[in-house]
Amino acid sequence: MSSIHAKDPTGPLENRWEKHLFNLSLIAPQNRKKHKVIVIGTGLAGASLCATLGEAGYQVSSFCFQDSPRRAHSIAAQGGINSTKNYQNDGDSVWRLFYDTIKGGDFRARESNVYRLAQLSSNIIDQAVAQGVPFAREYSGYLANRSFGGTQVSRTFYARGQTGQQLLLGAYQAHSRQLENDNVTHQSRSEMLELIMVDDQARGVVVRDLVSGEVSAHTADCVVLCTGGYSNVFYLSTNAKGCNTSATWRAYKQGAYFANPSFTQIHPTCIPPTGENQSKLTLMSESLRNDGRIWAPKNSADCTKNPADIKEEDRDYFLERMYPAFANLAPRDVASRAAKVICDKGLGVGSKIQGKRLGVYLDFSAIIEKLGLDAVAEKYGNLFDMYSSITGEDPYQTPMKIYPAPHYTMGGLWVDYNLMTTVEGLFAGGEANFSDHGANRLGASALMQGLADGYFILPKTVANYLAQNTLTEVDDAHPQVVQSLKAVKERIQKLMKAPQPKYSPEYFHQKLGGILWEACGMSREADRLKQAIVEISELETQFWQNIKVTGVDNDLNQTLERAGRVVDFIELGKLMCQDALMREESCGAHARIEYLTEGGEAKRDDNEFSFVGAWEFMSEQPKLHKEQLNYEFIEPTVRNYK
Repeated sequence: MSSIHAKDPTGPLENRWEKHLFNLSLIAPQNRKKHKVIVIGTGLAGASLCATLGEAGYQVSSFCFQDSPRRAHSIAAQGGINSTKNYQNDGDSVWRLFYDTIKGGDFRARESNVYRLAQLSSNIIDQAVAQGVPFAREYSGYLANRSFGGTQVSRTFYARGQTGQQLLLGAYQAHSRQLENDNVTHQSRSEMLELIMVDDQARGVVVRDLVSGEVSAHTADCVVLCTGGYSNVFYLSTNAKGCNTSATWRAYKQGAYFANPSFTQIHPTCIPPTGENQSKLTLMSESLRNDGRIWAPKNSADCTKNPADIKEEDRDYFLERMYPAFANLAPRDVASRAAKVICDKGLGVGSKIQGKRLGVYLDFSAIIEKLGLDAVAEKYGNLFDMYSSITGEDPYQTPMKIYPAPHYTMGGLWVDYNLMTTVEGLFAGGEANFSDHGANRLGASALMQGLADGYFILPKTVANYLAQNTLTEVDDAHPQVVQSLKAVKERIQKLMKAPQPKYSPEYFHQKLGGILWEACGMSREADRLKQAIVEISELETQFWQNIKVTGVDNDLNQTLERAGRVVDFIELGKLMCQDALMREESCGAHARIEYLTEGGEAKRDDNEFSFVGAWEFMSEQPKLHKEQLNYEFIEPTVRNYK
């Protein structure tokens, strides 16, 4: 076990980023065209980075596995993006956003990174407005704000329930402009399958064309991964079915440390599963908790009743009861755990899954009575329509049913203050890195981080790396490029030719998801984690023996795509359980049964576990490295939302 350091600047917190910017090396405009950068992923972080680097004059090559950058999963974000504009004059500030984010992450994030994020949040809104992003506005024309979970101020900017979509379109059009100007080249339907390493530096990638099956190598001076998170490891999650971990996992196996892999967020407001064979869950925006009241029946006999027939005195508004200061706007981890406790007591509603009703009510009757149906429809209409289309129920008349589900991942590739991984020349932005959210993400902060990384941080730090390094020419004939191509093709053939092909990738993914949700989901326990590690190891052995991939490799083959992603999930799942087993505390969204207060709340151990756990790949057993978290400006306290 060894320690690692983030190389963050020292001095007054509010001056650190500005001081650091001044100390970064620059590249003169006339020299930028000499440098080539590869960006994998074109969501908010990736598209905004491509646009900014292209505008500055660098050669940029971008890749995504979707059929268009517009289909990146950033499009699915609904509720909003935080910023410290303080338009509501309710006491918000850079310091308060910094504090709320550190506290919301249960004091497991770096102060320097989080303060920088809070500083840049105001610039993000200006950037988006200049691009024409249609944020909601007050009657006066000023940008509107609403409050979100974990805060007591209104700082969240939104475009109805389509904020991610509108922000992505803004970044996409900026990206497209640079394509038109020949500063950026782009390949859709291309999946990264390997990181090319030359002299211990990231110098390119191997990708597979998902339409033709062609495997090709692409070289550059550095590589940036903006490939999102890995919640699909649970099989049932709010993520699109294509979301995966393969790019970051390939980087991990080439030497990039993977930080806090067990830190995954459970979102409290998802549509509950309705059957054993469901393959996808749908997120309902957290903004709904701003006006909806969450409750469950007090008596198990009422769980099958029409909610309209349950009297007010027989309803348990459990968040308002348990956390009166924040009530229905308690942070995501707190609200999720409370809903699980209610359902575990047999007081859930909705369909029975494995003998248990997994749902509570999110009720809008009070706000409809107060403001009127039209006003509520103006704020949430598209979300209500989506819920109605999926469930066949009218949320204007009947309370929504919600239940927690895997959503965002706080874990990811370890990065320093410059967002560079432990591999020289390999950077990670947005959800692909671990840097800003600690053990739990506050709502409306993911979009903020992705755009801050892409527009304002990575363009400066990537340039610094290029300016400080003299890089030799690398082409397709280089031995390491040839070796990487060969390794990818051999792995594809191994997937295609299992000794006893029997089961589909979906079969193995579903098995893995069941193990992880039970052992490494909302609650964890040492013996169950140890058992899960054994079960996942056995599943991995069975995968390589029995995976059945039909079709051919040199053509469109979605079974082959899924097989490669699922085996990466299997390996990641084992690391997640090892990380969770190592962390003998309850922290943020991660309740270790052995380490809870008498009231069932998370009980941190700051003396032993105030660190980032970064894992280095080893063929036999991963090696743990620690980055100690030193709090100079905020004193870690017990998170109290009561």
